Formats: sequence, structure tokens, C-alpha cells
Amino acid sequence: MYLIKKRVYFQLCIFSLLMFNSAKIIAQTQVQVDSSRVVRVLTYNIYHGETVAAAKQFDLDLLAKIIRDTKPDLVALQEVDFKTKRVLKMDLVTELGLRTKMQAIFGKAMSFDGGEYGEGVLSNFSFLNTKNYALVAREGKEPRAALEINVALESGDTIKFIGTHLDHTKDETDRINQANQLNTIFSKDNTPTILAGDLNATPDSETMKILFQEWQPSFTENIPTSPAENPKAKIDYILFRPANRWRVLERKVIDEKIASDHRPVLSVLELLKE
Repeated sequence: MYLIKKRVYFQLCIFSLLMFNSAKIIAQTQVQVDSSRVVRVLTYNIYHGETVAAAKQFDLDLLAKIIRDTKPDLVALQEVDFKTKRVLKMDLVTELGLRTKMQAIFGKAMSFDGGEYGEGVLSNFSFLNTKNYALVAREGKEPRAALEINVALESGDTIKFIGTHLDHTKDETDRINQANQLNTIFSKDNTPTILAGDLNATPDSETMKILFQEWQPSFTENIPTSPAENPKAKIDYILFRPANRWRVLERKVIDEKIASDHRPVLSVLELLKE
């Protein structure tokens, strides 16, 4: 009996030691996150504000709620109208900025329908500076733009954020040219940069192969984002560079089917120290 008790005691000691070491290893490997360097990024093609399956044709309150519910710091909006006739002369990005209580800016890609059409960015940070780039497009193709803002995080670090929308036509030539242009513009230095938008390109396309030369995708899996009701293709992305300056904490395609023909995409990134 004594030997049995001694053996059981020994086994319990070994088990306790293993559990202690396991807990120690887990504690040592837990990710330490600096909240002052965390950025919640959303990209959303809003289909010029016209809902696809909601009760109201233009429900900006619904769009604003979808955006607010993700608690983003930075939002890239595509297919944004500025005072066009089809949106009843509304300034969509400003209206969404008011509803979400975020800073708002519009970047023109082209004149359209008595107003303008292009990109929008919403931000919980004030803008240090902004710039809108016209992207290359062949004659007869729809003009595109890349809207850049520079902001300072709570940590004091400055980053670039670019919202864009690449050519949508079947011929990939313009998308390839636009991808090369984006690489040329934004790879001149190692400023921490996030590129988000509807790139109209699947992960295995030549367009994305070009972008992946400079940019790291926040998603490791190819979750489809369009069309919203029954997604079949991944064409909405959140990318970042340099790869060693960012850590992905969370990524999600939002299950939203009625407000637009694309699903919103969220990535939570942490800017790492040099």
C-alpha cells in the first residue's frame, strides 16, 4: 500500500510539473499588444450608397450602422458619389462621416452625372496631409484614383493609408498598369502603409501577383467578398507594407448582404516597433 501511495504521489508531482511548465510556455508565447499602435481597418464598396436589398433605396443610416458596428479607425470606401443626380445631389462621404462621427474626405476619379465619382476615406484620426492620385487608364476606360491620407496613431507614429478601386473590366491590362503604378508610388520608402479597396482581381491574378511583390495581404485564406448575397470571388483587400512592421491581430469578412453588392472587410493590425 505504501509503495502504491508513493507511486501515485510521484505521478501527481510529475503531472503538476508538466502543467506548470506548459502554463509557463503559454504565458511566454502570448502576444503582447500595444493598444496605442493598433489600427482597425475597414474596406467597403458601398455601391454609390444605393442598397441592393433594403427597404429604402438610399439608406445611409444603415451603411453608417454597418461601419460603426465594426468600430474602425480607418475606412476605405469605393464607388462613392459626390453630388451626382443619381444620389439626389448628396455628398456621400461627408454624410457618412457625420453619421459615424469620423473625419471624411472624398477623392475624385472622374466627373459623372452632374457631380463626381471616386473614393472616400473615413478616419478617427485627424489628417496630417492628403493626396489624390489619378491612376493610369487607357482611352475609353473609366478613370480610377488612389486616395492617400497620412495620420498619427495614438503612439505618435505616422502611417499612410490609401483607399483605391481598380479597373473592373474583363481585360486585365488596366489593372496590371494600375498595380504597377501603386507599387511605384508607394514603395519609395519604408513608411508603414496600408492599402485597402476593391481591386477587382482574384488572388491568383497577374494584378495581385504584382501587388504581392510589395504588399502583404492581411488574409491568409481567400474568403470571397462579392457578390454580397452569395459571395463567389475575393476581390476586396487590405494590404500592408513593409511586412516586418505589421502584425495581423484579427481579420473578418462581415456577413452583410443587403446594403451593398460587396461585403465589408475588416482587418485589425498592430504597428510594430522598428
